[in-house]
Amino acid sequence: METNMPKSTDFYINGQWMAPIRPHDFPVVDPSTEEVCATISLGEAEDTEAAVAAANQAFAGWAATPPADRIAAVERLLEVYNARAEDMARAISKEMGAPIDLARAQQVGAGSWHIEGFLRAARGFAWEHPLGDWAPGERILHEPIGVCALITPWNWPMNQITLKVVPALLAGCTMVLKPSEIAPLSGLLFAEIVDEAGIPAGVFNLVNGDGAGVGSRLSAHPDIDMVSFTGSTRAGREITKAAADTIKRVSLELGGKGANIIFADADAKAVKSGTIRCFRNTGQSCNAPTRMLVERARYDEAVEQAAAAAEGVTVGPADEEGRHIGPAVSEAQFEKIQGLIQSGIDEGARLVAGGTGRPGHLNRGYYVRPTVFADVTPEMTIYREEIFGPVLSILPFEDEDHAVSLANGTEYGLTNYVQTGDPERLRRVAHRLRSGMVEGNGTGFGQGSPFGGYKQSGNGREGGVWGLQEFMEVKAVSGWE
Repeated sequence: METNMPKSTDFYINGQWMAPIRPHDFPVVDPSTEEVCATISLGEAEDTEAAVAAANQAFAGWAATPPADRIAAVERLLEVYNARAEDMARAISKEMGAPIDLARAQQVGAGSWHIEGFLRAARGFAWEHPLGDWAPGERILHEPIGVCALITPWNWPMNQITLKVVPALLAGCTMVLKPSEIAPLSGLLFAEIVDEAGIPAGVFNLVNGDGAGVGSRLSAHPDIDMVSFTGSTRAGREITKAAADTIKRVSLELGGKGANIIFADADAKAVKSGTIRCFRNTGQSCNAPTRMLVERARYDEAVEQAAAAAEGVTVGPADEEGRHIGPAVSEAQFEKIQGLIQSGIDEGARLVAGGTGRPGHLNRGYYVRPTVFADVTPEMTIYREEIFGPVLSILPFEDEDHAVSLANGTEYGLTNYVQTGDPERLRRVAHRLRSGMVEGNGTGFGQGSPFGGYKQSGNGREGGVWGLQEFMEVKAVSGWE
């Protein structure tokens, strides 16, 4: 598909790069320098309508395309994605502040990992099958749900875009993507990749915009069959309400407040690795282990180890290579994190590392000091609220029941972590934790594992076969013989 190189203010609609109906410029700020690094346009009602109309028009044709052809299209997408990996790493690093090494390995790598996982799931998926031996003439069909609105956040841009766009494509859906307006450059590059991969016009559309302008319009739109949203729990509530009038499916990946339960018999490095894991991506992950619960016998030692680990974490600009952490994404996030660190101090938590203000050597950029609080109690704001910054809260527990009760004592339920040398205990505790994921002893999840939460961390699952099913309807047909 031949199109001219887009301007950053353009949208991708019906296989073409199009200028917005009315210019509405919006600056993209590099959080490492606080300087404007690009300008996008925020879409309005007419831009959104054009994208939804294109997706609607393309739906019948794409839905009727054989699964093997849709799989081949996504294989081409993966090939182009991998060829553009360095461009993508630089875009993500600049727009949201991920250090370039992290951007290359984890930010860009998350996208290719999910695309591969979905391809595996799709190749083995039973698109139609008999109900069972007892009803040989009944067929179960898995069909695309329709036109989907995909609304993605700034913290892991390709992780979230691929977790939505790719299963929607494979399922036979058409879509309108609204990436975060704070970190939109990676989304524009992804649209170029889709175009180069030859995905038919209208199947994938991209409109930049904010939640109020484009997001709310998509959520309530009568011609949208499903909204898949990743972001804050507050925004997830609004989207659910907006979608209710048209009874559309809503899939939500929302906030988290992960507990990392460290039993006395845990590995010697459990505290250090848990602290560093909390600070990864500058703490801007919904599944970060931000509450460290330590068995009383190891508590004092754990506080010292966590403080030492935090002191060892360096902070610096995103374009420098190395294992440091970068800035928070924006001035608004920086101020929010500063306010929550101050609340921890004011409410009597014991500050053992970091604190308010920028690290001493940096006077520009949204840099936050890696911060550790000890003696945190469940009443404190830092224990209850998702901070989305490099801030760890540590508190002691007495026994297994106490640990489970503390871990579950939150409105969230995304990921919890368990560290213990006793395999039986790990399994027992995992059963009792009210979260969509439980990571045991630092073992990462496999490709195609279902990502999602309980309670106010959302509904639905992303990744692998579960992620494909999110974008499908199930149809029963009798008399098939």
